[in-house]
Amino acid sequence: MSSFRWVFEDADGEPVERPDAGQPSAGFPTQADAETWVGEVWRDLLDGGVEQVRLLEDADEVYGPMSLRPVE
Repeated sequence: MSSFRWVFEDADGEPVERPDAGQPSAGFPTQADAETWVGEVWRDLLDGGVEQVRLLEDADEVYGPMSLRPVE
């Protein structure tokens, strides 16, 4: 069974330590679950120093980088 997880990065694409925003260490069972979660906590992630995220399914990138900054 696949597992989806977010990778957190700063504005330069450098890894950011996993903020304590509640992402399960084992990942999410579906892409929809992962996307719902990031939609609920993106502000907390941004406040924690995360500027962009990438979504992985197991070791494969689904998409990213995706900025957490609102479009102005």
